[in-house]
Amino acid sequence: MTLFVAEGLHKRFGDRIVLERIDIAFDEGTLTGIMGPNGAGKTTCFNLLTGLYAPDSGRVLLDGVDIAGQSPAEIARRGVARSFQAISLFDQETALDNVQVALPAMRARAFDAWRDRARDSAAQDRAASLLARVGLAGRERVKAKDLAYGERRALEIALSLATEPRILFLDEPTSGLGAEGTARLADLIAELKRKLTLVVIEHDMRFLFGLADMLHVIHWGQVIATGTPAALRGNPWVQRSALGAA
Repeated sequence: MTLFVAEGLHKRFGDRIVLERIDIAFDEGTLTGIMGPNGAGKTTCFNLLTGLYAPDSGRVLLDGVDIAGQSPAEIARRGVARSFQAISLFDQETALDNVQVALPAMRARAFDAWRDRARDSAAQDRAASLLARVGLAGRERVKAKDLAYGERRALEIALSLATEPRILFLDEPTSGLGAEGTARLADLIAELKRKLTLVVIEHDMRFLFGLADMLHVIHWGQVIATGTPAALRGNPWVQRSALGAA
């Protein structure tokens, strides 16, 4: 069943057309990869799909409802979550506090969430379970700034999961990770894939080809190829770019 669809997305900045006639769909319960060279428009596409930018034209449908142009907060409330290439955390707060204040019940309290967090044992338990889910059990009381880089990546995913999303967009999740960190992240994403719909932009093609059910190739602001990893290994652009070796 298709959960999320973009139809005819177009975006320009000044005289520069960044995306043109983007048609893309994500089936529920699958992991879809988006790949392409630097400057192809991948992150701009993510920003349109998750509400950071509004498209100049086109539609973004979640369960058949057009969410294009809605605020990121409203789109998040509908069940769409995302990470960013640059990690954004409350560095002076603990991992537990970071996740706790991202929970919907705590977010509804706005500024009172920080004051109330120590008294809400149910929220603390939920935050701790999310940290355990991303491999951070035992690191609950460590300040975000003191976590290793790979742990900070995992914490960012825990924050996204705290919003109880139906679909999770991950933007370059392996960026800055070594081989060991990438392997741990692959295990985490494989586990999340069993329960969530995931969309991943990724420069590490071996990582993406090993996890994705479907891939979309974006180049020159357009989707130039769509298919399974096995099918796209034979795509001429993928072969020319040496990505097929993944």
